[in-house]
Amino acid sequence: MKLTLDLNCDMGESFGPWVMGNDEQIMPYITSANIACGYHGGDPRVMRETVACAREHGVAIGAHPGLPDLQGFGRRAMAITEQEAYDIVVAQIGTLAGVAASQGTHLSHVKAHGMFYNMAVKDRGLARAIVKAVHDVDKSLVFFGLAGTHMIEEAESLGLKAAGEVFGDRSYQADGSLTPRSKPGAMITDVKQSIDQVLRMVKEGKIIAQDGATVHVKADTLCLHGDQPDAVEFAKAIRTALKEHSIAVQALR
Repeated sequence: MKLTLDLNCDMGESFGPWVMGNDEQIMPYITSANIACGYHGGDPRVMRETVACAREHGVAIGAHPGLPDLQGFGRRAMAITEQEAYDIVVAQIGTLAGVAASQGTHLSHVKAHGMFYNMAVKDRGLARAIVKAVHDVDKSLVFFGLAGTHMIEEAESLGLKAAGEVFGDRSYQADGSLTPRSKPGAMITDVKQSIDQVLRMVKEGKIIAQDGATVHVKADTLCLHGDQPDAVEFAKAIRTALKEHSIAVQALR
């Protein structure tokens, strides 16, 4: 069986004069772009330009809804009800869908951002609210959720196509969750270590957690963080390694 992998990246997170990430440089190396919708980052101009850039490179376009926390870049925990979670996801998908339509294209997927994503990994009710919002807006959208968690189960229970997401530049805990950014070793900055983790996830379906435990996953899409140092070099190296191991790179359309 031919192995395939989608490469996604969180993008469009600049705001006004403030620049985040290396969107234009990394776009040629990915297959799916998760575009901020104005809550944790992004603004109308940035959304329009990022959608246009993705379309130009044949990259699938997805909404990247986050917590309403522009100052904290969506990386601070917030007390939020399931109804509030539902409402902000609906609003953010709608915003980016309108921008995409203005550029003659459409959305293909949805992936929650930052702390919103991490909270949903721990809270099944919150995950369910996010998934239901995606389902109610457009049942054809692919839902990106952390591989091996209830995020995938909740999406599939509503009949959505779910993509198990894995990370090459983040370490994992024994329960399959990502190591919090505040903890030592949360970010993987060595390219070889990152590639080894990616190949293990794709070819063997497993991750070695920080404590040495084995976590089993089904890797459908790999997140490349565009705001990390040397992001473009990471993307180039990972794509080269995937090609060398006969792993096809393609979007989950």
